[in-house]
Amino acid sequence: MSERLIVEQDQFEELCDHIRDVGVVAFDTEFVSENSFRPLLCLLQFATADRSALVDPFQIQNLDPWWDLMCDEHTTVIVHGGQAEVRFCLWATGTTPRNLVDVQLAEGLRSRSYPLAYSNLVGRVLGKSVHGNETRTDWRHRPLSERQLRYALEDTEHLIEIWARQWADLQNLGRQHWAEAEFERYISNLTTDVGEESWRRLPGLHKLSRRCLAIAIELGRWREQEAERRDRLLRRVLRDDLLLDIARRKPMTIKDLLATRDMNRGEYRKSADEMLACVKRALALPDQQLPQRISAGINGHQQDEQVLGKLLGLALANRCAEMNVALQLVGTTSDLRQLVRSHMNELPDDERPGLTRGWRAELCGDLLTDVLDGNVAIRVADLHSEHPLAFDRRDPG
Repeated sequence: MSERLIVEQDQFEELCDHIRDVGVVAFDTEFVSENSFRPLLCLLQFATADRSALVDPFQIQNLDPWWDLMCDEHTTVIVHGGQAEVRFCLWATGTTPRNLVDVQLAEGLRSRSYPLAYSNLVGRVLGKSVHGNETRTDWRHRPLSERQLRYALEDTEHLIEIWARQWADLQNLGRQHWAEAEFERYISNLTTDVGEESWRRLPGLHKLSRRCLAIAIELGRWREQEAERRDRLLRRVLRDDLLLDIARRKPMTIKDLLATRDMNRGEYRKSADEMLACVKRALALPDQQLPQRISAGINGHQQDEQVLGKLLGLALANRCAEMNVALQLVGTTSDLRQLVRSHMNELPDDERPGLTRGWRAELCGDLLTDVLDGNVAIRVADLHSEHPLAFDRRDPG
């Protein structure tokens, strides 16, 4: 097994040449994310129809030949739940994968099984079992054991065959364009997430005044820069709740800054001057330069949104069961409420919710908007069916 572990640059480049020649590769990674600003890449796993290999990034200094391939439109890269793999590619190159397949997503487009763990997916699609459980292993430790290497290789061993089965089914169902569109959307969302400033993910920003929001932004940007410089998790530099507390209190002195419980710690005291400087910069901004308040959405019809969202949820769940598509992949409660909100407020086409665009519109868009417009009646058609409801179009007369 250990002979499949690549630790030499020339061997790695030869593997990349092989992948380029065959054009299809299964890909996975092992990483540790508990203590660093970004996850630490500890192992890369590859499988083609002809061979499989592991790559040790602690030994291979230049991984660019692989990242170039991942961004190459001629190379199909097959992953399972590949958020981490896409992010590693974006961090390394600033470029998105061009021809990526995620079998976890694909399964949700041909069945209601989403999301499925790798072992469950192998069993469902291929009727095979995978062994080993190293999900809690410390992949930074060297040397890696034979058991760890075997587990890592198994993570890519079946992906090509799984995708072949899925693709055949998707073609038979006429849903291959659904998969292609969903993979693109998936990558686009991850790209947006990677490029987004971390302060935007702070909870409760819509509750802050413009001045308090300016302080939160200054502190958030400082925290992100400091976390990257020190290679630490954001919360280890400054917790979200403490950052927001500072933004609300607007302290003017070190004593005021450290007055909150949990702020009077040695590490925070060391950074007190920098945090206070953030506060003062935000307080010095002229009113016209303050950020606009964060919208919490349209609240005037919140009760209506909840009731109508639940009604649409019944319709969507029934349609997904009828079409054998995973409900969790099609839309969430938030998506349904967004649809209600947009329908009530007649948003322009470019602001339409995802449930009314692309393959989701093909699946359920007309049904959901017809329910909102009162153009269909809902009744129980078959109590013993997996999709017991019927949606009858009303006679306009």
